[in-house]
Amino acid sequence: MLRFPKLFTLSLGLLASATFATASLAADTPVKGGKFTYLEQQAHTNLYPPAGGFYPNGGILNQITDKLTYQNPKTLEIEPWLALSWQVNDNATEYTFKLRPGVTFSDGTPLDAAAVAKNFDTFGLGNKALKLPVSEVVNNYDRSEVVDPLTVKFYFKKPSPGFLQGTSVIGSGIVSLSTLALPFEQLGDATKIIGSGPFVVKAETIGKSLSLQARSDYNWGPAKLDHQGRAYLDEISYIITSEDSVRIGALLAGQADFIRQIQAYDEAQVEAQGFTIFAPSTRGVNNSIVFRPDNPLVSDLKVRKALSLAVNRDEIISTLFSKNYPKATSVIASTAIGYVPLVDKLQYDPEKAEALLDEAGFKPGADGIREKDGQKLVLTSYESLPQPQSRAVLQLIGQQWAKLGVKLNVLAGDAGSKVVDELDPLKTPVAVAMVGRADPDVVKSQFYPTNRNALVQKGGVSDKVKTFADDKLNSILEEIASQPDREKRLKAVADAQTYLLDQAYSVPIFEEPQAFAGAPYVKGVAFESVGRPSFYSVWLDK
Repeated sequence: MLRFPKLFTLSLGLLASATFATASLAADTPVKGGKFTYLEQQAHTNLYPPAGGFYPNGGILNQITDKLTYQNPKTLEIEPWLALSWQVNDNATEYTFKLRPGVTFSDGTPLDAAAVAKNFDTFGLGNKALKLPVSEVVNNYDRSEVVDPLTVKFYFKKPSPGFLQGTSVIGSGIVSLSTLALPFEQLGDATKIIGSGPFVVKAETIGKSLSLQARSDYNWGPAKLDHQGRAYLDEISYIITSEDSVRIGALLAGQADFIRQIQAYDEAQVEAQGFTIFAPSTRGVNNSIVFRPDNPLVSDLKVRKALSLAVNRDEIISTLFSKNYPKATSVIASTAIGYVPLVDKLQYDPEKAEALLDEAGFKPGADGIREKDGQKLVLTSYESLPQPQSRAVLQLIGQQWAKLGVKLNVLAGDAGSKVVDELDPLKTPVAVAMVGRADPDVVKSQFYPTNRNALVQKGGVSDKVKTFADDKLNSILEEIASQPDREKRLKAVADAQTYLLDQAYSVPIFEEPQAFAGAPYVKGVAFESVGRPSFYSVWLDK
């Protein structure tokens, strides 16, 4: 059942229905004009392009910035966009791009080789003075060279086979020199992000709403798209609406056109009323829980394997999700490049789990909770707000583990201590992990110490790690990011998946989509290869 609060009506000033004056044309002919109202579950945090992995950030960046290349979401092929063509040397250490002429940023400055070079120098090397971090999709970067006004060349210290695909992702949206001159803390203000995209920021109330306006002179969308020229819509109104029932109520009442993060339990009701569910795959590391082996409670492989064997994925998916959430059969999604099925390593076997905990020396105490040397097997994890029903998933895992005498405390995802605690393995031995990217480098992004460092190894940003580092794993991850031979690179991806499960570092649960719902008159919605929406070709068939 839908769960509506007594009052779900939002401010009419913010949630006016999309209207337009253009006469209705044939059903398959796009109509120009109109205001599009989009309800987002969470406010964006920072719009420095490499921070675009957070879906609310990416959902904005995808409308106001363009990329050098376009990854076709159906074929995953890399196609021209701002770059008309490119050349890559044999060992993937040099990339040369020929740029499209006549492209400008919304402030009128040219998007030329110098601007592109500055963007990737920043993304690849960071800027400590401005606190701009290195992009997780740019590996082994050395420098750029402006060959001529429309030709830019990039050099890498060692092979970087994922770079071409990396030029197509949200984190590589090209922004103006004036934007790159600002410190990181100022880039949460959308009005300061100057891109070349089909929409520009018109106004913002930080944390509440954002208005985008179509750029009238836009004429450089991805080269192979049928739609060229300016966007069909006149305006996009983003409104932050955290309550699920309020977003759905507004959509069904005609106060919104499109919403993100519709929960699985509401899908049938929404579809029954003629609305459309969109659930594009994120094609990366599956929604998982991961362990931090620097915590002595989960440092023993037997304990981690036991906890993995005690997770009943079928129960989680049948209880909480829908057909749009396939059961994980490996570390990465079945739609991901380099996927290998490893179902035999993801079995549910509570009897074997119990035996492994006994072998590890954790015996049931008087209160039913297992303990060893006076230390109880009580673990802690924070819910991840961006992930669907994260709290419910963790709570259900906690119930499954409780049958074996293991307690899992689930803490609120908006707790003030979350960021610091998640860097401390002693405080947070279990964490939620997931990242989308349609390239094998996604595995390195998730687990490598200087990237997301999901296992919290030494060498990352955490100063709380005492000893844990897995050199074998890190060597495999480095191979993924630096092996120019495609077959050898895919073998490294397979090795990483196998090793992560053999070591029980990761417990994949389901393949995470991004779930949206739209009104039946909304046409032309598209998604990039990992599920962020593009409103460039959207039109309203009213």
